Amino acid sequence: MEKTPMTVDGEKILRIELERLKTEERPRIVQAISEAREQGDLRENAEYLYAKEEQGFIEGRILDIESKLANSNVKDVSQISPNGKVIFGSTVRLLNFESDDCLLYTSDA
Repeated sequence: MEKTPMTVDGEKILRIELERLKTEERPRIVQAISEAREQGDLRENAEYLYAKEEQGFIEGRILDIESKLANSNVKDVSQISPNGKVIFGSTVRLLNFESDDCLLYTSDA
């Protein structure tokens, strides 16, 4: 499988989200499911159905992030020497000659 390029910042953002999902969101939803089960009939229990749906979303997102991180090729763009070309992770400054406005664009992953 081909590796996907990712910036150091992009990897950091994904790792922070993964940690939050595993340490905060997953335990919270397990608790919510447990509390909803205590209410009785699960077929008509909206809190239980919502919690199970949210659990599926959280688990899916965890798998998605883990897959992205496992198949990533992290690039430290600060180590790439400038050569005048726009490449992955570049920051490009555009100057409007008429208004002297300057815009910065950065490609992140």
